[in-house]
Amino acid sequence: QQHCRNEEEALNALFEGEQNRATSDNSQNKTSSRSHAIFTIHLESRSTVESSEKVIHSKLHLVDLAGNERIKKTGAEGLTQKEAAYINRSLSYLEQVVVSTCDAKRDHVPYRQCKLTNLLKNSIGGNCKTILIANIWPEAHHIEETISTLRFATRMRNVVNIPTINQASD
Repeated sequence: QQHCRNEEEALNALFEGEQNRATSDNSQNKTSSRSHAIFTIHLESRSTVESSEKVIHSKLHLVDLAGNERIKKTGAEGLTQKEAAYINRSLSYLEQVVVSTCDAKRDHVPYRQCKLTNLLKNSIGGNCKTILIANIWPEAHHIEETISTLRFATRMRNVVNIPTINQASD
C-alpha cells in the first residue's frame, strides 16, 4: 500500500506495479501475464467552496485479468502449467460470484472462494459501476481464445447489464 498525494505519484505506483508483474513466454504469447493485477485507488474529495467539510470517499479498482489459457494449446509445463490452472480457476470463481450476486434467489455469494473475488467483493454488484473491456486477438490462430473471451464478456454483460468495449490486443 502506498500513499500518493497527486496524479504523478499514483501513475508512478501504477507503472512500478506493471514493471513488477510476472510474465512468461509460451507458444501463443511472448509476454503472457502470469497473474491478475489489481490497482486500487482510494479517493478522498472535499469541497473547496462549501464550508461544511463534507468528505466523499470513493474506491476505484483497475483490474487486469490474466487470460484464460488452454494448457494443451500453450504447451505449458511445470510452474507455468500450475499458474495457468490457478488463473483459469479464479476466472471461473469470478463468474460464479457475479452470477450469484445477481441471482435474487441466492442467499450466499461465495466471495471467499479465491483472493480475486474476496478483494473485489465490494465492487461486484451493490452500489458500484463496472466497465468490462475484453481484449481479443484478431489473428485466425487465436480464434478459440477470442471466442472464449467474447462469450465470457457476453455472459457477464447479460448477468449484470454492464457495457463492454471489444478491442483487439497488440
